[in-house]
Amino acid sequence: MKEFKQIIQSYELAKSENRNVALATVVQVDGSSYRRPGARMLVTEEGHLTGAISGGCLEGDALRKAQTVIFQQKSMLVTYDTTDEDDQKFGVGLGCNGIIHVLIEPIDFDNPVNPVELIKLALSERSSCVLLTLFSIKRSKSEQIGTVFLKKGNHEYGKVDHLPPALWLEMKHELSSWEFASSKIQAYPDFDDISVFYELIRPPVRILLFGAGNDTIPLAKMADLLGYEVVLIDGRKNLATKQRFPSAIDIIQVSAEDVSQQIETDLRTVALLMTHNFEYEAVIMRKLLDCMIPYIGILGPKKKTEKLIDRLQNQGISVSLENIYAPIGIEIGAETSEEIALSALSEITAVLNKKEPIFLKDKVGPIHENPS
Repeated sequence: MKEFKQIIQSYELAKSENRNVALATVVQVDGSSYRRPGARMLVTEEGHLTGAISGGCLEGDALRKAQTVIFQQKSMLVTYDTTDEDDQKFGVGLGCNGIIHVLIEPIDFDNPVNPVELIKLALSERSSCVLLTLFSIKRSKSEQIGTVFLKKGNHEYGKVDHLPPALWLEMKHELSSWEFASSKIQAYPDFDDISVFYELIRPPVRILLFGAGNDTIPLAKMADLLGYEVVLIDGRKNLATKQRFPSAIDIIQVSAEDVSQQIETDLRTVALLMTHNFEYEAVIMRKLLDCMIPYIGILGPKKKTEKLIDRLQNQGISVSLENIYAPIGIEIGAETSEEIALSALSEITAVLNKKEPIFLKDKVGPIHENPS
């Protein structure tokens, strides 16, 4: 999500300076690669890069091809076979052992639904949406259809009148029957071997960070690096300031009783209780239990959380432990506030991705799961 925002910023700058750009998108991966389908990189005609499609090994070649796309104003599909033993042809020993298909599209600033404008629309509100990108591996030498359509709730954006009507009918059926649990790639061999990358774009993770003490500053900084949005909530106006938390998208200086009128939650919102104030958090917990939220992390020992829950239950409030994570974080031996932040953010990421934290060396099969 942070990469999307950076690409949009670079796009707007290039547009204001009338500098031509192209967008490179990983649309399909067979085997292993550093980046997965949906990774993007914006390239200017001068060679400035924003985003990444690999760990650095493919960018140089993709840059040159993107400049060709800008000059010819025709999209292309580039395939990088890193399973080839002669992978020195890219200038480095890749060792990824995968085949990576990258779509490179010229961007027309005058087109209000060009690929970057569609991404801007995808991020315009906190709701999940599906971005459709069409390509053909078997016809890779031909100009590609590219990123053409966005479905966001009941709203649809893009131009599809140049698509075969029968193909568009099948795509609409796929959209209407798909539950949007994850991205997927669907091949349509009856239509010039076209494949469609149905890319699920979710809102950025939003963290309701209760507590403006010194120990929450590293967490806010790390969350910003991850592209997570931090909303800081604390009644202490001398601590909850923009100077101390410059990356916070909002700072709410209210009492615990007034919190519910100030915050919004959804399934991509989590809460962290790190105030070191039991009475404040007891009030906050009561309010959070009425919210749609998948994760509530509580800093401190188990006894503190047990006391909080006992307090609520004695008030006649039913408490489900399904979304309560206390003590906060995964076990990495964290001691410092920075290490605790790393532990907490790792747990949040795992919960939202529905993963059980393990050592990757113990995982059976590939690290990433391919869209299917």
